[in-house]
Amino acid sequence: MPGPLLFKPAPKWQVLSAFGGAILVHSLAVALAFHKEPPPIDTSDIPTATIEATLDQPPADEPTPPPEDIPIPEVPPPPEIQPEFHEEQTPPPQKKIQQKAQPIKAPQVAAAKPPGMMSASQGKANAISAPRPDYPYEARSRHITGSGVCVVTVDTGSGNVTDATMAQSIGNPILDNSAVSAFKRWRFKPGSVSKVKIPITFTMTGASY
Repeated sequence: MPGPLLFKPAPKWQVLSAFGGAILVHSLAVALAFHKEPPPIDTSDIPTATIEATLDQPPADEPTPPPEDIPIPEVPPPPEIQPEFHEEQTPPPQKKIQQKAQPIKAPQVAAAKPPGMMSASQGKANAISAPRPDYPYEARSRHITGSGVCVVTVDTGSGNVTDATMAQSIGNPILDNSAVSAFKRWRFKPGSVSKVKIPITFTMTGASY
């Protein structure tokens, strides 16, 4: 007859392995229970909005404003270094201001006035050239004679005669023209004569004055 059955405990490694396997299965079951995919979100009820973005551009006619000038700070001047010692200088003696001698103006000599009317003798004394009037043949052949007075005007600067007129006619135009043409050729010293009164007489022997 077989002997009595005795309970023999399982080895420890089998117990630990079984216990660890049970814990692992339980952990996996808990993880699967909590790890569920969330249901999809229904976005059909959410209203849609359209956003339009516009950029404000400045008008083309307006020029671009120039950049603002940034003021540059002025560099302060270096401080003046004053010497420690001041040398006292004696001011130079003041010179007396000499008054400028005013130039003495020379007395102005009045310009010599041209002399007035001269006689024939005075005119001859100042004459450089005094040709005698010709006795024309036409008057001589007709025995025409007579006396008259001629007045000559002289340029005081040059001494040349500028005009000659008969103040008193001889009585014949031929003799008058001969006297005037001769006296116009006279010349005097410059500044000595302005007018000369010359009496003239024509005789058969010729002209005399």
